[in-house]
Amino acid sequence: MKTPGNFRQGGSGRPPSSDRGPGKGHSGQPQRPTHAGQPQRPTQNGQPARPTTLHAPNAQAPRPPQGPRPPQGPAQGFKKPFRNNAPRPPQREEPRRGPDAPKGAVWLYGHHAIAAALANPARRLRHLLVTEEAEAAIAGALKQPWPLTAERTDRARLDQLLGRDVVHQGAALLADPLPQPSLQSVLDRPGPLLVLDQVSDPRNVGAIMRSAAAFGASGVIVQDRNAPDETGALAKAASGALEILPLLRAVNITRTLIALKAANIWCIGLDAAGPSLSGAAFAGRRVALVLGSEGEGMRRLTRETCDEVVGLSIKGAVESLNVSAAAAVALYELTRP
Repeated sequence: MKTPGNFRQGGSGRPPSSDRGPGKGHSGQPQRPTHAGQPQRPTQNGQPARPTTLHAPNAQAPRPPQGPRPPQGPAQGFKKPFRNNAPRPPQREEPRRGPDAPKGAVWLYGHHAIAAALANPARRLRHLLVTEEAEAAIAGALKQPWPLTAERTDRARLDQLLGRDVVHQGAALLADPLPQPSLQSVLDRPGPLLVLDQVSDPRNVGAIMRSAAAFGASGVIVQDRNAPDETGALAKAASGALEILPLLRAVNITRTLIALKAANIWCIGLDAAGPSLSGAAFAGRRVALVLGSEGEGMRRLTRETCDEVVGLSIKGAVESLNVSAAAAVALYELTRP
């Protein structure tokens, strides 16, 4: 009989029990006498006893001999953890999310943004929350009755709903985003256009829309993928201009510029390296002012598609302006008498 580990009972290279002392087994107790010609088989309750093991009771049974192990590489899907003294990779800052709103809706806030939204027949309204002071301020800009009954609330509830860092001025309006205008509807309106090539900050887009409305622009065109969605921050920065000025989202800015040029619109890009912009040089021509992103400016293909590239005459130690400030200065130069 073989025991675990393929060792014979009483074996494993040790001398047999008869060589270790008279009448002594593995346990050191006297062995029972055996009949002549029969091997010794200890019994337990009339049954053959289990073969004894050659190791301590708490130790594991010896494994059978094995061949050399194949070289082991890193386990699939296993990532080696960082050591305490190893530099950690830089963590990307998560983008800030706006206030939670039902699917297909947006929270607008601020007196001017809400008053303009209430006065816009194209805006589908859902729910209006105001404090007593905010209701009086909005009523000063837009006389009641409003198309939506307001629910009176307090600032603590608005802080919890919109976030404590949101300057809501005590008013919040849940509404649907505005419908997407067509390019032809923008061209049918008078005035210059603004084309934003990957301007991603909603406050900059809103401030540009406010300046565009102030200087009689016909609309603002942004890139669909790299421009902010319609949010409360954008609407508040626009200060009501979002409700009166078309905001068109284009899939491809270059093809949009080509379409504008085909409509007899002169596309001029704004860049600090270009010659100074002169509004008199574009008198009698309808202009589309093209502005690039906050950090990189216009992309190469966008720049090459423009008819001209101009800059602003800046004096002093400051080399450039914020994109929204540059848009306001350029619009003033293009529209001044």
